[in-house]
Amino acid sequence: MAQENTSTGTPAPHPVPHAVSGGHAAPPVPQAETHPDRWGRVDEEGTVYVTTADGERAVGVWQAGSPDEGLIHYARRFDDLRTEVELLETRLESGAGDPKHALQSATQMREGLAEAAVVGDLAALGARIDHVIGHAEKALASAKAEREEARSAAISRKQVLAEEAEKIAAESTQWKSAGDRLRSILDEWKAVKGVDRKTDDELWKRFSKAREAFNRRRGSHFAELDKQRATAKQRKEELIAEAEKIADSDDWGDTAGRYKDLMGEWKAAGRAPKDSDEALWQRFRAAQDKFFARRSAVFSERDAEFGENASKKEALLVEAEKIDPAANLEAAKNHLRRIQDQWDEIGKVPRERIRELDGRLKTVQDKIKDAEETKWRRTDPEAEARVAQFRERIAHFESQATKARAAGKERDAKKADEQAAQWREWLAAAEAAVADR
Repeated sequence: MAQENTSTGTPAPHPVPHAVSGGHAAPPVPQAETHPDRWGRVDEEGTVYVTTADGERAVGVWQAGSPDEGLIHYARRFDDLRTEVELLETRLESGAGDPKHALQSATQMREGLAEAAVVGDLAALGARIDHVIGHAEKALASAKAEREEARSAAISRKQVLAEEAEKIAAESTQWKSAGDRLRSILDEWKAVKGVDRKTDDELWKRFSKAREAFNRRRGSHFAELDKQRATAKQRKEELIAEAEKIADSDDWGDTAGRYKDLMGEWKAAGRAPKDSDEALWQRFRAAQDKFFARRSAVFSERDAEFGENASKKEALLVEAEKIDPAANLEAAKNHLRRIQDQWDEIGKVPRERIRELDGRLKTVQDKIKDAEETKWRRTDPEAEARVAQFRERIAHFESQATKARAAGKERDAKKADEQAAQWREWLAAAEAAVADR
């Protein structure tokens, strides 16, 4: 339960800093389920309260379980409401949401917050809803402004397209993407309607002149590119020489790392002339393949060793699984320790066998541990007291299950039934220990 104020007897709310309402930052809303006692409490009669700026407010009654479970229940309802607000905000920010619908939904949430049956930071949630409302109102105003501006969009768009074409002609060195973009601009240009002939002719002259300038500059670039490709060919031949030199290395880790670096340098060297680039690549790749094929063979041999280790451990498991702690517990423990020592000496096994083999050994370990616990229960002088305690716990969980079903909480009832069943198993063990003592 939450810590109470000594003066009022009500839970003290956990202070949470709120974002400033101005700008675009959304006020944070803390998750209630992790610490519900910061925002509310459940009194002895089961009444659930939430702490607000004006004091406590009753939000419901909880009789289906413990007070902590009641707080968590109402905190989850608060977190569900918090999620709805965040979803509205996310859809607004992504442009997928309808601002009008978002405004209506957020307004309804804000109006119902004062009576919401939830436990959480209501002040923070209200601030977040106000933020969403402001966002939606701003989006509605923006949509209205866009409709008003649409009348002059045709002329403005062609002006922008002409300016973009001029910038591409003067600056761009991404020849393929820039050429594709100029063709896209032309298609878009044709689709823009409503510009008067005189203005259209003037803008068209600017666009056409920009295309011609780009084509001249691109031609000069590819002439220079031929020189660069000759340099790239020389660099790639140097990289091939090194790749072929280290192909016989047995330093698997460092050499594999060097091949990775060589690949990066290969990409950085650029393209060689088209008629030789593929042949150079095949030589470079052949050197890599030679090294990695050798490494794979070595790793396969290691895997075979791990497989043999697995067989040895399986043989140990056969021996371990025959241990009978009921016959002689101390002998069983000593036998298991010897097997564990041998197990560690054997070494590693294939990764995919680790869980299986370790699990079987753990089963044997648990079997001996259970035998030790059984022996302890039979010799424990307080066994009778534990039997009574176990019966009380069973009655407690059976009562919880009955109350939960009466309240329609089948999930909680099932959980209580499972806990009662567990305690019955322990009771049976305790009674058997008392009987055999």
